[in-house]
This record gives sequence, structure tokens and C-alpha cells, in this order.
Amino acid sequence: MRNTQATQLLFELAKPGRRANMLPPSDVPTTPTEKLYPSGALRHEPLELPELSEGDVARHFTNLSSLNMSVDTHFYPLGSCTMKYNPKRNERLANLPGIVDLHPLQPDESAQGMLELLYELQSYFAEISGLPAVSLQPAAGAHGELTALMAAAAYFRDLGQTRTKVLIPDSAHGTNPASASMVGFQSITIRSRADGSVDMDDLRSKVDEQTAVFMITNPSTLGLFEKQIDQIAERIHSVGGLIYLDGANMNAILGIARPGDFGADMMHYNPHKTFSGPHGGGGPGAGPICVRDFLEPYLPVPRVTKVGEAYRMDADYPKAIGRVHGFHGNIGVLVRTYCYIRAYGGKGLRNVSEQAVLNANYMLARIRPLLPVPLGERCMHEFVASASKLKKERGITAMDIAKRLLDYGFHAPTVYFPLTVPEAMMMEPTETESKETLDAFVDALEQILSEDADTLHAAPTSTPISRPDEVRAARKPVMRWTATP
Repeated sequence: MRNTQATQLLFELAKPGRRANMLPPSDVPTTPTEKLYPSGALRHEPLELPELSEGDVARHFTNLSSLNMSVDTHFYPLGSCTMKYNPKRNERLANLPGIVDLHPLQPDESAQGMLELLYELQSYFAEISGLPAVSLQPAAGAHGELTALMAAAAYFRDLGQTRTKVLIPDSAHGTNPASASMVGFQSITIRSRADGSVDMDDLRSKVDEQTAVFMITNPSTLGLFEKQIDQIAERIHSVGGLIYLDGANMNAILGIARPGDFGADMMHYNPHKTFSGPHGGGGPGAGPICVRDFLEPYLPVPRVTKVGEAYRMDADYPKAIGRVHGFHGNIGVLVRTYCYIRAYGGKGLRNVSEQAVLNANYMLARIRPLLPVPLGERCMHEFVASASKLKKERGITAMDIAKRLLDYGFHAPTVYFPLTVPEAMMMEPTETESKETLDAFVDALEQILSEDADTLHAAPTSTPISRPDEVRAARKPVMRWTATP
């Protein structure tokens, strides 16, 4: 029998008079409240808060946590999102005294250890990317895109050039055109060929003197390495444009290929994907960027620099685009990343990518007999299967499969992205999963595909809520609870 208390709200569990604490009598002088606060700021009726015992509160949140799927409890083959297990050691290190309790307004001389860590991290990012100038400020991958494009716009303004276009492949992350538009550029879509690569004829027809940036994810969201990247870079550079590398998939090429070496002028990292950091829930993130030396003057300030043996936050860059984040980014995520890189070293990081690619290709080989994989005999870190044949023949959609996987104890892969593949199911096992886990997932998928369509249409059956109306929830969100009479 399902525990109904696990899904009840605190307001529904509350009973008048219950308390979770016992406060001593107030020892504050009995100054009339009206003299302490403006009368208009005073509440005359108590807040209608739920009244519960400490046990009720503890049990409520523990029960809720048992309903969650997480990387610590379940396999998350979310393509593009890269939901890998992150070492708990890095969590502990990021919470050491002297790190977690630093204040961002402390004088530089009292935070030399942290500044040294960040300075070294910048050098690691530069070496891994092949791009020498680094900013740690951006708070997420999309924020890194935005920051780099702002720096590019400042660069072209400094040259006295008015460039209006950013070219973006049709398989790109949706944040790419959004970032370009926010900076004031016009987004131009470049078609893909049947094999998933950039259509060079379409690219050549759209490149001109108004081209500011070509944004490309390489490896792509299809899990394929763009083999024409040198030709693309040559064409864009021939008109004075820049190449932006969306570094969302750097976990596939660490220590194997450097974006700066194959033509990129700018890129961002997603530390939670490539290195180590919490992912999901809208929590703090980081999206550090690397650029070529001629773009360095335009990076955000302040920057971590070294003068002699001392480290400092330096804001003396007159051409900089300014500050893009309060203080200096989400330091806790950057510390975790530093620890991850130091633990693995150069050879270890290469092994991370080799294992990620091996796992993805193993799962691809096992799934191809079950579901068509339209693009690529082999892949990098992820691949995209399609349920379009199942939909046509049996009425089973990618969403049906995704929902049914929940009943088998697996989180679903990414579905319906990229848009270039119908009924897409993008799968990324990451380097942290074992062969046994991958086999169990594929076995569950095979069992699901043998079930009748009605069973899949009704899934999931093991969760408190089966299929919420996602369209209605997005268009008419209910943001507060109201008691029923």
C-alpha cells in the first residue's frame, strides 16, 4: 500500500497547536512594537503557517526524498545533459574550513590561497582548451555563451566593424540562438546533411562580411565529431569572423583534441558535465570561458592575476565588457572542478573521455538492434535513437518509452531533442557507469519494447502521479496551494 503521507503537503498534514520547537520567554525589552516599526509594516493577524511536530516535518521530507530519482540512486542516461556521478570527495573538499567560509569582500591579501587555486584553475582550462585567456565569472554554459558573444561584439566595435550575423547549425543547443539574440545579433540557421554534419554548401552561401560568429557544438548533440571543422574555421576566418565552440560535450575529447587547435576562438565549459559539480535543480552553476589572446582585453572584470608572488583581483582593463556576475562566479563549483582536474591529471582526463566514448559505443551496439540509430555507425559520448518506426507501426512514442522506464527504475534518456531526429531519444551513459548498469538498462528497454502499446500508454504506474498535463502546466502554472472547502 502506498504511503499517502509521502505526497501530502505540509498544510494538509498540519494540526492546530502542534509545535516543532519550544522557545524561551523573550528577553528583549518590552518596547511598544509601534515605536520599532512603521505602522504600515505591522501584521495584525498571525501568518497561516502549517503547525507540525518535529517528527512530522522530518518524516515529511524524508518521504519526499524517497520519491526522487537521483544520480546517487538511479541510472540517468540523459543525452546532452551528462548526468554522471560526481565524487563525494570533491564535495567534502569544497566544504573545508578556509574555503566554504571565505567572504567575497575579503581583502585579496586575506584570500591568497583561494586566489591561487583560481589562478591555477585558469591555467588548466587554458591548457585543456588550447585557448590562453580565461574568465571564471559566467554562472552557466548559456551565460558563458552570452559573455563570449558580448566580448566578440566589443571586439568588432573596437575594430570599427558592424557585424550582424551569427551562424548556427540546426542541431545546436537552443541556448545558442538565444544568446546571440540577447547580444543583438541575427541568428542564421545552417542546415545539416543527411549524415548529421554541417552542409558546407549552405554555409558558404550564408557567410559574408556581416558574419560575426559561427557557433558550433563539437562533438555535436548527435554525438558526432564534425570532421569538417578545419574547413569551417578556414571559411569563417577568411571573412574575419570568429568560431565559438559550445563546450557542452568536452567530456568526449579531454586530452584528445583541443578546440583552440582545430579552429575555435572562444568556448565555454560546463563543469558539471565535463568535470565535477552538482547538476540540476536550478542550483549554482559555472560556465567559465576561454578565448584567444586578441579577445582577452574584452573579458569581464575583475580577473584573477598574479603579480610577483601575490595574487589579486584586477579590474584595470579599460576595454572589458564589465562584470557579468556578482563577485567572482560560483566558487564552490569551481573548487570542485579544480579538485577533479588535480585528481585525474592529464592522462587521467584523457582516460575519462576514452571511457565515456567506450560506454556510449557499447550501449549503441546493444540498442541498435532494438531501435534505429539514424546517424552514425559509431558515436562519441552519446547517440540519438529514434522511436519513429514504433510510432508508425504500433503507436508507441518516445514519451511512452521514457515514462515506462520509470517503472523499471531507470530515468529516461533525453527525448525529442535534437529536433532534426523524429521521436528522438538521446542517450549518454557517461564514463562513470559500469557494464552491468548499461546491460540492465538495455535489458529493461528490450522488455519494454515487447510489451503491448496500452501498457506503455498508461505508464508510469509506480509513481504517485502518472502523466501530468505538461502543456497546461507550462501555459497555466499553479504557483500556490489553496485549501479545499
